[in-house]
Amino acid sequence: MTILSRLLAGSALALCAVAAASSAQARDLTVVSWGGAYQDAQKEVYFEPFMKESGIKMLDESWDGGIGVLRAKVEGGASTWDVVQVESDELALGCEEGLFEVMDFAKIGGKDAYMKEAVNECGVGAIVYDFVLGYDKDKLSDAPTGWADFFDTKKYPGKRALRAGPKTTLEIALIADGVKPSDVYKVLATEEGVDRAFKKLDSIKSDLVFWKAGAQPPQLLASGEVVMTSVYNGRIDAANHNDGRHFGIVWDGSLFTIDSWVILAGSENTADAYKFLDYVGKPEVEARLPAKIAYGVPAKGANALIDPARLKDLPTADENLANAQEISTPFWLENIDRLTERFNKWAAVN
Repeated sequence: MTILSRLLAGSALALCAVAAASSAQARDLTVVSWGGAYQDAQKEVYFEPFMKESGIKMLDESWDGGIGVLRAKVEGGASTWDVVQVESDELALGCEEGLFEVMDFAKIGGKDAYMKEAVNECGVGAIVYDFVLGYDKDKLSDAPTGWADFFDTKKYPGKRALRAGPKTTLEIALIADGVKPSDVYKVLATEEGVDRAFKKLDSIKSDLVFWKAGAQPPQLLASGEVVMTSVYNGRIDAANHNDGRHFGIVWDGSLFTIDSWVILAGSENTADAYKFLDYVGKPEVEARLPAKIAYGVPAKGANALIDPARLKDLPTADENLANAQEISTPFWLENIDRLTERFNKWAAVN
Protein backbone atom coordinates (compact mmCIF):
# COMPACT_ATOMS: atom_id res chain seq x y z
CA MET A 1 0.00 0.00 0.00
CA THR A 2 1.39 3.37 -0.98
CA ILE A 3 1.66 6.28 1.44
CA LEU A 4 -1.17 8.04 -0.42
CA SER A 5 -3.48 5.03 -0.23
CA ARG A 6 -2.74 4.60 3.46
CA LEU A 7 -3.60 8.26 4.05
CA LEU A 8 -6.85 7.91 2.12
CA ALA A 9 -7.81 4.76 4.01
CA GLY A 10 -7.06 6.45 7.32
CA SER A 11 -9.18 9.43 6.38
CA ALA A 12 -12.08 7.16 5.44
CA LEU A 13 -11.86 5.34 8.77
CA ALA A 14 -11.79 8.64 10.61
CA LEU A 15 -14.87 9.85 8.77
CA CYS A 16 -16.70 6.62 9.61
CA ALA A 17 -15.75 7.00 13.26
CA VAL A 18 -17.07 10.55 13.32
CA ALA A 19 -20.31 9.45 11.69
CA ALA A 20 -20.75 6.60 14.12
CA ALA A 21 -20.12 8.85 17.09
CA SER A 22 -22.63 11.36 15.76
CA SER A 23 -25.34 8.73 15.26
CA ALA A 24 -24.71 7.40 18.75
CA GLN A 25 -25.39 10.78 20.30
CA ALA A 26 -28.75 10.83 22.09
CA ARG A 27 -31.40 12.91 20.38
CA ASP A 28 -33.11 15.77 22.20
CA LEU A 29 -35.91 15.03 24.64
CA THR A 30 -39.22 15.12 22.75
CA VAL A 31 -42.49 15.97 24.51
CA VAL A 32 -45.81 15.49 22.73
CA SER A 33 -49.08 17.25 23.59
CA TRP A 34 -52.38 18.28 22.01
CA GLY A 35 -51.42 21.38 20.03
CA GLY A 36 -53.48 24.55 19.70
CA ALA A 37 -53.95 27.13 22.44
CA TYR A 38 -53.24 24.52 25.09
CA GLN A 39 -49.78 23.66 23.79
CA ASP A 40 -49.04 27.36 23.25
CA ALA A 41 -49.73 27.82 26.97
CA GLN A 42 -47.54 24.83 27.83
CA LYS A 43 -44.67 26.25 25.81
CA GLU A 44 -44.85 29.49 27.73
CA VAL A 45 -45.25 28.14 31.25
CA TYR A 46 -43.60 24.69 31.02
CA PHE A 47 -41.36 23.98 28.05
CA GLU A 48 -39.34 27.17 27.67
CA PRO A 49 -38.75 27.71 31.42
CA PHE A 50 -37.75 24.04 31.79
CA MET A 51 -35.12 24.32 29.07
CA LYS A 52 -33.81 27.55 30.52
CA GLU A 53 -33.59 26.28 34.09
CA SER A 54 -32.36 22.75 33.37
CA GLY A 55 -30.12 23.36 30.38
CA ILE A 56 -31.78 20.37 28.70
CA LYS A 57 -32.69 20.75 25.06
CA MET A 58 -36.15 19.54 24.11
CA LEU A 59 -38.49 19.47 21.16
CA ASP A 60 -42.26 19.59 21.38
CA GLU A 61 -44.64 17.98 18.91
CA SER A 62 -48.42 17.55 18.80
CA TRP A 63 -50.74 14.65 18.03
CA ASP A 64 -54.45 13.86 17.79
CA GLY A 65 -54.52 10.82 20.06
CA GLY A 66 -55.15 7.16 19.36
CA ILE A 67 -53.67 4.06 20.95
CA GLY A 68 -52.70 2.76 17.49
CA VAL A 69 -50.29 5.65 17.04
CA LEU A 70 -48.52 4.77 20.28
CA ARG A 71 -48.41 1.07 19.42
CA ALA A 72 -46.73 1.86 16.13
CA LYS A 73 -44.20 4.14 17.81
CA VAL A 74 -43.17 1.62 20.46
CA GLU A 75 -43.42 -1.61 18.49
CA GLY A 76 -41.68 -0.09 15.48
CA GLY A 77 -38.57 0.33 17.60
CA ALA A 78 -37.60 3.72 16.19
CA SER A 79 -39.75 6.11 18.19
CA THR A 80 -38.58 9.70 18.44
CA TRP A 81 -41.13 10.48 21.18
CA ASP A 82 -40.33 10.34 24.89
CA VAL A 83 -43.04 12.01 27.00
CA VAL A 84 -46.61 12.03 25.67
CA GLN A 85 -49.82 13.47 27.08
CA VAL A 86 -52.61 10.90 26.80
CA GLU A 87 -56.29 10.63 27.64
CA SER A 88 -57.56 8.21 30.26
CA ASP A 89 -58.50 5.45 27.78
CA GLU A 90 -55.07 5.55 26.16
CA LEU A 91 -53.42 5.48 29.58
CA ALA A 92 -55.32 2.35 30.62
CA LEU A 93 -54.86 0.47 27.34
CA GLY A 94 -51.22 1.46 26.86
CA CYS A 95 -50.32 0.51 30.41
CA GLU A 96 -51.95 -2.90 29.97
CA GLU A 97 -50.05 -3.46 26.71
CA GLY A 98 -46.67 -2.38 28.09
CA LEU A 99 -46.39 0.68 25.86
CA PHE A 100 -45.34 2.94 28.76
CA GLU A 101 -42.62 2.87 31.36
CA VAL A 102 -43.81 2.08 34.87
CA MET A 103 -43.84 5.45 36.61
CA ASP A 104 -41.20 5.92 39.32
CA PHE A 105 -42.94 8.45 41.52
CA ALA A 106 -39.89 8.79 43.76
CA LYS A 107 -38.31 10.78 40.92
CA ILE A 108 -41.20 13.23 40.63
CA GLY A 109 -42.00 14.14 44.21
CA GLY A 110 -43.81 10.99 45.35
CA LYS A 111 -47.41 9.86 44.93
CA ASP A 112 -48.59 12.07 47.80
CA ALA A 113 -47.61 15.16 45.82
CA TYR A 114 -50.64 14.73 43.54
CA MET A 115 -54.40 14.33 43.88
CA LYS A 116 -55.12 10.60 44.16
CA GLU A 117 -56.95 10.40 40.83
CA ALA A 118 -53.81 11.68 39.08
CA VAL A 119 -51.62 8.77 40.25
CA ASN A 120 -51.41 5.78 37.92
CA GLU A 121 -48.99 2.89 37.55
CA CYS A 122 -47.90 4.20 34.15
CA GLY A 123 -48.62 7.92 34.29
CA VAL A 124 -49.03 11.09 36.27
CA GLY A 125 -51.85 13.60 35.84
CA ALA A 126 -51.28 16.69 33.72
CA ILE A 127 -54.68 18.43 33.67
CA VAL A 128 -58.21 18.00 35.01
CA TYR A 129 -61.25 19.02 32.97
CA ASP A 130 -65.00 18.63 33.35
CA PHE A 131 -68.25 18.02 31.57
CA VAL A 132 -70.51 20.61 33.17
CA LEU A 133 -73.97 22.10 32.72
CA GLY A 134 -73.63 25.32 30.73
CA TYR A 135 -76.24 28.04 30.18
CA ASP A 136 -76.51 31.63 29.01
CA LYS A 137 -76.87 34.07 31.92
CA ASP A 138 -78.32 36.68 29.58
CA LYS A 139 -81.21 34.38 28.69
CA LEU A 140 -81.86 32.56 31.99
CA SER A 141 -82.41 34.96 34.87
CA ASP A 142 -83.36 32.03 37.13
CA ALA A 143 -80.14 30.01 37.01
CA PRO A 144 -80.33 26.21 36.99
CA THR A 145 -78.69 24.49 39.95
CA GLY A 146 -78.14 20.95 38.68
CA TRP A 147 -78.99 18.23 36.17
CA ALA A 148 -82.51 17.87 37.58
CA ASP A 149 -83.20 21.39 36.27
CA PHE A 150 -81.77 20.36 32.90
CA PHE A 151 -84.58 17.80 32.65
CA ASP A 152 -87.27 20.20 33.91
CA THR A 153 -88.80 21.44 30.67
CA LYS A 154 -91.71 23.15 32.44
CA LYS A 155 -89.49 25.42 34.50
CA TYR A 156 -86.96 25.83 31.67
CA PRO A 157 -88.76 25.42 28.34
CA GLY A 158 -86.72 25.05 25.18
CA LYS A 159 -84.21 22.72 23.59
CA ARG A 160 -81.20 21.39 25.49
CA ALA A 161 -78.10 19.61 24.19
CA LEU A 162 -76.18 16.51 25.23
CA ARG A 163 -73.20 14.71 23.76
CA ALA A 164 -74.13 12.30 20.95
CA GLY A 165 -73.20 9.08 22.69
CA PRO A 166 -73.74 7.14 25.90
CA LYS A 167 -70.59 8.28 27.68
CA THR A 168 -71.44 11.19 30.05
CA THR A 169 -75.02 11.25 28.71
CA LEU A 170 -76.14 8.20 30.71
CA GLU A 171 -74.36 9.42 33.83
CA ILE A 172 -76.08 12.80 33.53
CA ALA A 173 -79.49 11.16 33.14
CA LEU A 174 -79.02 9.11 36.32
CA ILE A 175 -77.76 12.07 38.34
CA ALA A 176 -80.81 14.03 37.17
CA ASP A 177 -82.95 11.11 38.34
CA GLY A 178 -81.58 11.34 41.87
CA VAL A 179 -78.56 9.03 41.83
CA LYS A 180 -75.58 10.39 43.77
CA PRO A 181 -72.63 11.06 41.46
CA SER A 182 -70.49 8.74 43.58
CA ASP A 183 -72.99 5.90 42.98
CA VAL A 184 -73.59 6.40 39.28
CA TYR A 185 -71.36 3.57 38.04
CA LYS A 186 -72.78 1.09 40.55
CA VAL A 187 -76.20 1.82 39.08
CA LEU A 188 -75.01 1.80 35.45
CA ALA A 189 -73.39 -1.59 36.03
CA THR A 190 -76.90 -3.12 36.16
CA GLU A 191 -79.37 -3.53 33.32
CA GLU A 192 -81.97 -1.87 35.52
CA GLY A 193 -79.68 1.13 35.87
CA VAL A 194 -79.16 1.42 32.12
CA ASP A 195 -82.92 1.15 31.57
CA ARG A 196 -83.43 3.86 34.17
CA ALA A 197 -81.02 6.20 32.36
CA PHE A 198 -82.74 5.71 29.01
CA LYS A 199 -86.15 6.18 30.59
CA LYS A 200 -84.97 9.52 31.98
CA LEU A 201 -83.68 10.54 28.55
CA ASP A 202 -87.07 9.55 27.09
CA SER A 203 -88.71 12.17 29.30
CA ILE A 204 -87.11 15.03 27.31
CA LYS A 205 -86.27 13.29 24.05
CA SER A 206 -88.36 15.67 21.92
CA ASP A 207 -86.42 18.61 23.36
CA LEU A 208 -82.94 17.13 22.91
CA VAL A 209 -80.25 18.25 20.48
CA PHE A 210 -77.04 16.23 20.25
CA TRP A 211 -73.53 17.58 19.76
CA LYS A 212 -70.42 15.76 18.55
CA ALA A 213 -67.57 18.29 18.60
CA GLY A 214 -66.51 20.25 21.67
CA ALA A 215 -66.88 23.56 19.84
CA GLN A 216 -70.60 23.03 19.25
CA PRO A 217 -72.18 23.57 22.71
CA PRO A 218 -71.09 27.22 23.08
CA GLN A 219 -72.33 27.87 19.53
CA LEU A 220 -75.70 26.31 20.38
CA LEU A 221 -75.99 28.53 23.45
CA ALA A 222 -74.88 31.66 21.61
CA SER A 223 -77.40 31.14 18.82
CA GLY A 224 -80.21 30.53 21.29
CA GLU A 225 -80.87 27.12 19.77
CA VAL A 226 -80.65 25.57 23.24
CA VAL A 227 -81.20 26.95 26.75
CA MET A 228 -78.78 24.53 28.41
CA THR A 229 -76.12 22.05 27.36
CA SER A 230 -73.51 19.63 28.61
CA VAL A 231 -70.16 21.15 27.70
CA TYR A 232 -66.45 21.10 28.48
CA ASN A 233 -65.76 23.70 31.15
CA GLY A 234 -62.88 25.15 29.12
CA ARG A 235 -65.17 25.92 26.20
CA ILE A 236 -67.41 28.02 28.42
CA ASP A 237 -64.41 29.86 29.84
CA ALA A 238 -63.04 30.56 26.37
CA ALA A 239 -66.40 31.86 25.13
CA ASN A 240 -66.63 34.22 28.09
CA HIS A 241 -63.07 35.52 27.88
CA ASN A 242 -62.54 35.53 24.12
CA ASP A 243 -66.02 36.16 22.74
CA GLY A 244 -67.56 38.34 25.44
CA ARG A 245 -70.25 35.83 26.35
CA HIS A 246 -71.96 35.64 29.72
CA PHE A 247 -72.27 31.90 30.02
CA GLY A 248 -72.69 30.22 33.38
CA ILE A 249 -71.50 26.87 34.71
CA VAL A 250 -73.20 24.53 37.17
CA TRP A 251 -70.45 22.44 38.79
CA ASP A 252 -72.69 20.33 41.01
CA GLY A 253 -72.82 16.82 39.56
CA SER A 254 -70.10 17.52 37.00
CA LEU A 255 -68.07 14.69 35.48
CA PHE A 256 -64.32 15.09 35.38
CA THR A 257 -61.48 13.33 33.64
CA ILE A 258 -57.71 13.58 33.72
CA ASP A 259 -55.10 13.66 30.96
CA SER A 260 -51.77 12.19 32.01
CA TRP A 261 -48.11 12.32 31.11
CA VAL A 262 -46.51 8.99 30.17
CA ILE A 263 -42.99 7.95 29.17
CA LEU A 264 -42.98 5.68 26.12
CA ALA A 265 -41.42 2.27 26.71
CA GLY A 266 -37.86 2.08 25.44
CA SER A 267 -37.27 5.83 25.54
CA GLU A 268 -33.56 6.64 25.39
CA ASN A 269 -34.20 9.85 27.34
CA THR A 270 -35.83 8.52 30.50
CA ALA A 271 -33.49 10.45 32.81
CA ASP A 272 -34.35 13.76 31.14
CA ALA A 273 -38.01 12.71 30.88
CA TYR A 274 -38.18 12.36 34.66
CA LYS A 275 -36.47 15.72 35.10
CA PHE A 276 -39.14 17.25 32.87
CA LEU A 277 -42.01 15.58 34.76
CA ASP A 278 -40.54 16.57 38.09
CA TYR A 279 -40.32 20.19 36.94
CA VAL A 280 -43.81 20.49 35.43
CA GLY A 281 -45.34 18.66 38.42
CA LYS A 282 -44.19 21.20 40.99
CA PRO A 283 -47.10 23.20 42.48
CA GLU A 284 -45.46 26.54 41.77
CA VAL A 285 -45.01 25.57 38.10
CA GLU A 286 -48.43 23.98 37.58
CA ALA A 287 -50.09 27.01 39.18
CA ARG A 288 -49.01 29.14 36.19
CA LEU A 289 -51.07 27.18 33.66
CA PRO A 290 -54.67 28.10 34.63
CA ALA A 291 -53.98 31.79 34.04
CA LYS A 292 -53.58 30.87 30.37
CA ILE A 293 -56.25 28.18 29.95
CA ALA A 294 -59.06 26.89 32.19
CA TYR A 295 -57.76 23.48 33.14
CA GLY A 296 -57.31 22.31 36.70
CA VAL A 297 -53.90 21.03 37.75
CA PRO A 298 -53.36 17.98 39.99
CA ALA A 299 -50.34 18.95 42.09
CA LYS A 300 -51.28 19.37 45.74
CA GLY A 301 -50.56 22.90 46.86
CA ALA A 302 -51.09 24.43 43.42
CA ASN A 303 -54.55 25.80 44.27
CA ALA A 304 -53.13 27.95 47.04
CA LEU A 305 -50.89 29.65 44.47
CA ILE A 306 -53.65 30.41 41.95
CA ASP A 307 -55.52 33.72 42.02
CA PRO A 308 -58.82 33.01 43.87
CA ALA A 309 -60.72 34.86 41.15
CA ARG A 310 -59.34 32.37 38.64
CA LEU A 311 -59.54 29.31 40.88
CA LYS A 312 -63.34 29.53 41.07
CA ASP A 313 -63.44 28.83 37.31
CA LEU A 314 -61.42 25.60 37.58
CA PRO A 315 -62.51 21.97 38.04
CA THR A 316 -60.04 21.54 40.88
CA ALA A 317 -61.43 24.25 43.17
CA ASP A 318 -62.57 22.50 46.33
CA GLU A 319 -66.17 23.63 45.97
CA ASN A 320 -66.28 22.50 42.31
CA LEU A 321 -64.90 19.06 43.15
CA ALA A 322 -67.21 18.58 46.14
CA ASN A 323 -69.96 16.71 44.28
CA ALA A 324 -68.12 15.83 41.07
CA GLN A 325 -67.47 12.31 39.82
CA GLU A 326 -64.51 11.02 37.83
CA ILE A 327 -65.57 9.37 34.58
CA SER A 328 -64.89 5.65 34.99
CA THR A 329 -62.38 4.51 32.38
CA PRO A 330 -62.69 0.80 33.30
CA PHE A 331 -66.48 0.95 32.98
CA TRP A 332 -66.42 2.56 29.56
CA LEU A 333 -63.64 0.39 28.16
CA GLU A 334 -65.77 -2.62 29.01
CA ASN A 335 -69.18 -1.24 27.99
CA ILE A 336 -68.69 1.43 25.33
CA ASP A 337 -69.50 -0.77 22.31
CA ARG A 338 -72.61 -2.33 23.82
CA LEU A 339 -74.01 0.95 25.11
CA THR A 340 -73.13 2.90 21.98
CA GLU A 341 -75.12 0.40 19.94
CA ARG A 342 -78.10 0.81 22.26
CA PHE A 343 -77.78 4.60 22.30
CA ASN A 344 -77.64 4.84 18.51
CA LYS A 345 -80.75 2.68 18.16
CA TRP A 346 -82.55 4.77 20.78
CA ALA A 347 -81.53 8.07 19.14
CA ALA A 348 -82.67 6.88 15.71
CA VAL A 349 -86.27 6.37 16.88
CA ASN A 350 -88.41 9.52 16.86
